[in-house]
Amino acid sequence: MMWRFRGREFDLTSRGLILGIVNVTLDSFSDGGVAYGTKEAVLQGLHMLAEGADILDVGGESTRPGSLPVSTEEELRRVIPVIRELRGSTDAPLSVDTSKADVAEAALAAGADIINDVTALSDPAMGALAASSGAGLILMHMQGIPLTMQENPSYEGDDVVGAVSKFLSERRAAAVACGVHPDALILDPGLGFGKTLSHNLALLRGIPALLKLGSSILIGHSRKSFLGTIAGETSSPDFAARLQSGTAVTALARQLGAMLFRVHDPAPHRIALRTVEAVNQGEALP
Repeated sequence: MMWRFRGREFDLTSRGLILGIVNVTLDSFSDGGVAYGTKEAVLQGLHMLAEGADILDVGGESTRPGSLPVSTEEELRRVIPVIRELRGSTDAPLSVDTSKADVAEAALAAGADIINDVTALSDPAMGALAASSGAGLILMHMQGIPLTMQENPSYEGDDVVGAVSKFLSERRAAAVACGVHPDALILDPGLGFGKTLSHNLALLRGIPALLKLGSSILIGHSRKSFLGTIAGETSSPDFAARLQSGTAVTALARQLGAMLFRVHDPAPHRIALRTVEAVNQGEALP
């Protein structure tokens, strides 16, 4: 599949992409405060590119379980200087992780190329903005809101793959109806966003079914609690163990057809991707 946006083109069939996470927040679940200042965030982003990230995804509002929203003004204050500084330092694609059209519009003006919308066009202006700007658009499934999404999530008939597929199909159609080109769209099943361990595992197994929706699939699993459960975590988060189970998930998801991976640690995930691709294609990719 091809991903085309703002004059850029990526063939995702043979080579998966890494999105490096740059959280300009105080309360993200694993790295809140690490890159809160503009200087710190820019340095973190450039370090991620050096470690193999293909794209940087900059966000100013935490969506961890239990988090509260921030104002448009605060989100703008956090992310726009970072995007502007990164654009002056690299030609790599930049993504803004936001559900607010006003923030996305300012980010695109500052140099971003992609909108990563975890609410899949809940802002009525987002679809038209993505269409008129030619930006890449990532649409994610989330059950509920971050504050309450992990309070006993459930799906009718326990068919999480069917429910997520239906939602993403509808949101994809809504984006296309707004004028977004299908080649600009990426779909994200939203691991950990209103899902139990069994839901997350079912969605990973369901990647081939999700691909039938017609767009490339992004997996955002990095450092999430279900990886700790898999790794045998018993008390406080063990991010080293989660990294090990996470790279295994990256390899498995790539083999099943996922094309993009949003992660905190680009280097080991990149190795996992290139290893799977080398085995499948009979040669090492750069």
